[in-house]
Amino acid sequence: MYNHPDFRVAGKIFATLAYLDKAWAMVKLTPEQQHYFSKDEPEVFLPVNGAWGRRGTTHVNLKAARKNTLRKAIQAARRNAAPKRLKNEKD
Repeated sequence: MYNHPDFRVAGKIFATLAYLDKAWAMVKLTPEQQHYFSKDEPEVFLPVNGAWGRRGTTHVNLKAARKNTLRKAIQAARRNAAPKRLKNEKD
């Protein structure tokens, strides 16, 4: 079906690479996190269309992203997907 790498915690996907093409990724944020990331860096973060996007699924423009900002988004997405026992584990 899809041929792109994904990142999981406890079997749940929280991010993927090459989501639209090789220049893009996807992170699963909360709607509130998505709002702030998109507001602060609209050239980097863009909500996915439809219901998934309204729930926080977010496109990431890798060419425009700074390493530190991308790290924060990935860490947030991982914490969102992690079970309680793993939430505070070092990312």
